[in-house]
Amino acid sequence: MDAKHAAELADLDAIGQAALVASGELTAEELLDAAITRAEATRGLNAIITDLFERGRDQAAALDRSGALRAGAAGPLAGVPFLLKDLGASLAGAREAMGSRALRDHVATQTAWIVERYLEAGLVVFGKTNTPEWGNHCTTEPSLFGRTANPWSPDITPGGSSGGSAAAVAAGVVPAASGGDGTGSIRVPAACCGLVGLKPRRARTSFAPSGHLLEGLAVEHALTRTVRDSAALLDAVTGGAPGDPYNAPLPARPFLSAIGQSPPQQRILIATDSPFPGPPTDPRVSAAVENAGRALESIGHHIEPGAPSFDPDAVATAIAVLHNVSNVQLYNLARSHLRRDPREDEFEPSSWVMMREGFTTAGVDYADAIDTIHAQTRQFVAGMNAHDVLLVPTLLAPPPGYGVLDQPRGTTRAFFDVEFAHTGWTTMANVTGWAAISLPLAITGDGLPIGVQLMAPDETILLQLASQLEAAVPWAQRRPPGWLGSLDSFSGGPFG
Repeated sequence: MDAKHAAELADLDAIGQAALVASGELTAEELLDAAITRAEATRGLNAIITDLFERGRDQAAALDRSGALRAGAAGPLAGVPFLLKDLGASLAGAREAMGSRALRDHVATQTAWIVERYLEAGLVVFGKTNTPEWGNHCTTEPSLFGRTANPWSPDITPGGSSGGSAAAVAAGVVPAASGGDGTGSIRVPAACCGLVGLKPRRARTSFAPSGHLLEGLAVEHALTRTVRDSAALLDAVTGGAPGDPYNAPLPARPFLSAIGQSPPQQRILIATDSPFPGPPTDPRVSAAVENAGRALESIGHHIEPGAPSFDPDAVATAIAVLHNVSNVQLYNLARSHLRRDPREDEFEPSSWVMMREGFTTAGVDYADAIDTIHAQTRQFVAGMNAHDVLLVPTLLAPPPGYGVLDQPRGTTRAFFDVEFAHTGWTTMANVTGWAAISLPLAITGDGLPIGVQLMAPDETILLQLASQLEAAVPWAQRRPPGWLGSLDSFSGGPFG
């Protein structure tokens, strides 16, 4: 496919691309060829770190031969090119380095439950995206693969840990790509890259064949440009695997159909200040949150200033303990893979700090951290009182540069103190298990995206509110300077 046509297709979201295949206007192979052309044009972003082009071509050809793509028989996403984050979305037979030098040649032996759902939905997987080691950082600059550039500016981080996926979507390579979120790892990249980033509620999807991660803090979904794509992807992966320790109740109706309906009036608390110690919220971010509140109020929702309370010191300490033990799991995985004890220089310095502390974490301390998470959840929910939704910043300032959110600070707690001073509210959606969505509702005067975040116990109301805001403040057609590798500073590909 020629570059011009490939560029034109990039303007369509996933549902729009799938409609071309369902109508017979294009084949899945042609959609994939266009995506590969765009991927080659944006190599300078360093978003895709494992090419699975031939695997994707084989899948697309099989879909075309099956005839299931016609008339939408295979679903609203069938035939759409898709990228997997190289963490939490394993594909049997494909490299799975998880951003770690110790796992540089590790190959997955199993396909994750969520990836099986993507494939059943007809999404065509043709690559894996860059991520920081073990998802530890809210920036994507692992020493193994190098930093991923943000299509909005080569000087700012695309966020993390789903930064490679976010950059690929923001640059127009694909309309959607997978992500995971343990303290904000979908929503932070969404805010940095001007995208929609939904963190589903706890146990909306399954981590099978693995167990749950970070005692239930982590959940997987995707980065998209439109709300309807996020809803359709969530429909594709909603549910649990047999033997899961717990499951979220199924929605009353599919998420994609729900966003076509106006929600009842919502009682929304709005806060611009961070609950964690740190610099004050950037005035441009505060203004974006306040403007979102006014937009929701004009639609008919009730807006009131305020925020639920919790103990930020207790939360930060508990999060640090959970990550310490989680990083010991990374160490053990590397030891099993290497068949020897991994060396300190095979991990990121900040990961090694977490491992070192994890080696000496007592079982009672881990149990106490879990109890703290549950206790702080109850305090948070009680603080919402008679309100339905919380409206807050995603990041407390526009996207930072590199070398800020991945540095060792001597202790894990000090590391998270720095992270939370930038991210503010994001981790509380993980602590509580609530759903949360970041929306690209504003742009700074110098052209950087600002994300605004909504939190609620369930995804349906968030997707409905997001759909209303998308209509009031359209963002899907905003194009960053690095769209399709259009600037030399990003890439010298055929779109330059």
